[in-house]
Amino acid sequence: MFFSEDDVLEFIEENDVKFIRLTFCDTFGNMKNIAIMPRELHRAIVDGIPFNATDLLESSHQNLLLKPDISTLSVLPWRPQSGRVVRFFCTLYRMDGTPYEGDLRRNLRETMKSIQEHGYQCEMGTRCEFYLFETDMQGKPTRTPCDQGGYLDVAPLDKCENTRREICLSLDEMGLNPTTSCHKHGPGQNEIDFACSNALTAADNMVHYKTVVKTIASQNGFYASFMPKPFPDCSGSALKITISVKKDDASIFGTSHKSMLPEGRAFIAGILNRVREFTMFSNPTINSYERFGLRAAPSHINWSEENRIPLIQLLYAPGRDGSIEFRSADPYCNPYITFQMLLSAGMAGIQNGEELTDTMNAANASSVFPTLPSSLEESIRLAQNSSFVHAVLPETLIQDYAAAMEQQVAAYHAAQDSQAFCFDRYF
Repeated sequence: MFFSEDDVLEFIEENDVKFIRLTFCDTFGNMKNIAIMPRELHRAIVDGIPFNATDLLESSHQNLLLKPDISTLSVLPWRPQSGRVVRFFCTLYRMDGTPYEGDLRRNLRETMKSIQEHGYQCEMGTRCEFYLFETDMQGKPTRTPCDQGGYLDVAPLDKCENTRREICLSLDEMGLNPTTSCHKHGPGQNEIDFACSNALTAADNMVHYKTVVKTIASQNGFYASFMPKPFPDCSGSALKITISVKKDDASIFGTSHKSMLPEGRAFIAGILNRVREFTMFSNPTINSYERFGLRAAPSHINWSEENRIPLIQLLYAPGRDGSIEFRSADPYCNPYITFQMLLSAGMAGIQNGEELTDTMNAANASSVFPTLPSSLEESIRLAQNSSFVHAVLPETLIQDYAAAMEQQVAAYHAAQDSQAFCFDRYF
């Protein structure tokens, strides 16, 4: 952790850093960057580095400034030890120095600040799945998974083991705090879990995680894909999001669902009552909706402590505070927007005193549960008509995001081969 410009400049000099990447995310969660030389770092911190934001952040058609967040410095471990490369996540400003309203990191930070002002402390963690595929003689990806292993298999069935270990070691060296990893149900499918941290750090980690996975996979002769549903008859890839909320140093989710505080029940109800409205952001591809309802992926809006199928899973373990896991998101989402939606929905539930009924409990066999949207088209309509979404996100972001989703839907329907379209677009 670096607290001053002098600390950062000293680290840059002592560690033979030759290139600095100023990174940020576009509206759809794709990492972008500008590389600068170390001598430009002071100017970046004080004045910012200008770039053309057209087609990256809404339809702004303007230049913006990148200013590095010095607390996010991390060394890229796969680069040479001599002439190192480091990266910072950046804050976005207009050319006149005023904050840019479409800065998704800033928006999430403001949501975190609002939660703290109401007396709550929140942390988030992720469990993200991906597939490894073989590459051909030219290094181009094939559709052949790298193994035929299954859930928690070991070598030789698990041929991802060495690559997965290198990914975890690289993540750990960068300070991204992975905790566990394993082979998942699908052939060549993997999962890496992260420790809980503040929501902004968790979103930063998720964005950089995908870059690390793809980089290390390529170095090992594989291709990593975060496509939500690459095989119709195999498990899809999910982004499961853990949320821990405390008040007065005690979890609002208690030690079991029977001891859950009213705030905890209201927080969960807030998410369940609004999830259909923000699914466009948590599941932003045509392919995302092919995963719902298959092989333990949720399709209904419910909760449970005991069942592994619900949308929200209550998590309790010895020696740990109670938390919840949101299970419908996939790796294609923008984590800054998705995390902001989840936290805002939960807090709206608390502020409105919303009730979490037992009829929404997945263990209640007699209940008929509402369903998640069945298509991206439905999600777009729900988001556009949602007063909640419009209250949380900038209006221009909603309009441009929905327009991009509508273009995606139109291209899908115009394609002669829908399956080929999905692979070309998401694989």
